[in-house]
Amino acid sequence: MYEQRLKPITEAAYLTAENAWRYRSILRFFYVQHEKLKHYLYPEDIYAYLKQDPYFSEYTEDQLQSDLKQLSDWKNIIPRQETGRVATIEDFKKKKFRYQCTPYTIEMERMVERLLELGQSFGGSLEATLFDRLLAALRRFAEEAGNPDGAQINQAWEDVYSYFRRIVENASDYIAYLKSEKVEERMMNEAFLAYKDAFAEYIRRFILGLQHASYNIETLLKQITPGQFTLAAEKIADYQLSIPRLEEKADRPQLIERCQDQWTSLNEWFFGTSGHDSELLSLERETTETIRRITRFAQRLGERQHAVRSRYRDYLYLAAWFDRLEDIRTAHELSAVLFGTAGIRHIYAEPAESEDMYSLIWDNPPTTVTVKPSVSTYREKLKPGAVVSRTAEKAAARAEYIKEKAQEQALIDRLIDGNRIVIAALGEQAPFIRKTLLNWIGKCMASSTRTTKTETGRQIRLIRLSDRQITLTCPDGKLTLPDLAIEFLA
Repeated sequence: MYEQRLKPITEAAYLTAENAWRYRSILRFFYVQHEKLKHYLYPEDIYAYLKQDPYFSEYTEDQLQSDLKQLSDWKNIIPRQETGRVATIEDFKKKKFRYQCTPYTIEMERMVERLLELGQSFGGSLEATLFDRLLAALRRFAEEAGNPDGAQINQAWEDVYSYFRRIVENASDYIAYLKSEKVEERMMNEAFLAYKDAFAEYIRRFILGLQHASYNIETLLKQITPGQFTLAAEKIADYQLSIPRLEEKADRPQLIERCQDQWTSLNEWFFGTSGHDSELLSLERETTETIRRITRFAQRLGERQHAVRSRYRDYLYLAAWFDRLEDIRTAHELSAVLFGTAGIRHIYAEPAESEDMYSLIWDNPPTTVTVKPSVSTYREKLKPGAVVSRTAEKAAARAEYIKEKAQEQALIDRLIDGNRIVIAALGEQAPFIRKTLLNWIGKCMASSTRTTKTETGRQIRLIRLSDRQITLTCPDGKLTLPDLAIEFLA
């Protein structure tokens, strides 16, 4: 097995040879016919197919015979002499052949087909359901581990590792796709604003599914001891060795070692290694950072649109306002309100703790800035500090947050009348009700079906009841908007 890995793969030579366009066309025809379960081809059939292409207008049968011989030397095709169709001795002497494609060539053509479909960008996806499938497959494997039937254990383990490999490959490819230069260029386009909520919701849904299933998967992995898996790996190896094969088989220790390596990689992906975080935590950080990047791009686009907006009418209105003033003191006061105080000192403060782009400045706690003496002899005193446990404060803050969210959800639930929230029928509401409704309306407008999901996972749809304008009253102002209603589908 080790010596085979050191030998050159002559079957791949046709992809980069001098006449690769001819060899690839011939083997592509072999691959297409193989997929149609037609395994043997005659030279006349190959020649008739190639002559349909304008590139082969001057192609001759002698060139075809030379190309077929070269492909046979490279072991891409296998010639078999046809003896049952000859009518004369001369025909037998001509050695008519039919050709069959080798397994290596079929797999390489499949790889080329996938590469052409992939193009220059990464594929992949973030499917939260794969974690649920992996969890179900692990449970089945844990149940079958003590089964004497090696076929059942082998099938259960193949399901486990197949789902695990799909999770790793799809997630890494999709994260690389989002980080690619082409996608970042599109994010800087104003058309991206229509898709930002869909992107963020898709990634957020994946994070929730990952967090929900990963704890159960980690618990199940801890329950399966190394000894139990070793016994299962031995049964898997015995079953695979029992399958009749004409070629050389791998020995039993190699099969057991391969299963144990796969089990180790599965555990390291979820638990990490000594001194290194797990890939699961890295994936969670990457997806969270991706949501932040999308939000930042959307905020920059909004600021750019606001910056290039014409202020011609605004300045005319302000000029007329100043013209109506009677004394210079009132004009100075109005200027301070509109343009700020001249000659102010700007003090840098830490960024706000909240990452919500819709949060108001007075909702965030103030930042304390310590001004140090501006003398060269000043030195800050250093005192050894102790590590203070704030578990109780964290638990109290979390309980307060959950209680607050529950109260807000209860207020929203009281607005639902017959699975609908008719905005025109609402009286005066709290500001957070207005923000929640506007958030739902924005998500629905970004969807082609005018549907989305709330933070609690309920499916909603936006309905326009009439063409008139309505007013939503709140303590901090009034909002005019179309006559809309939000219908709860689930």
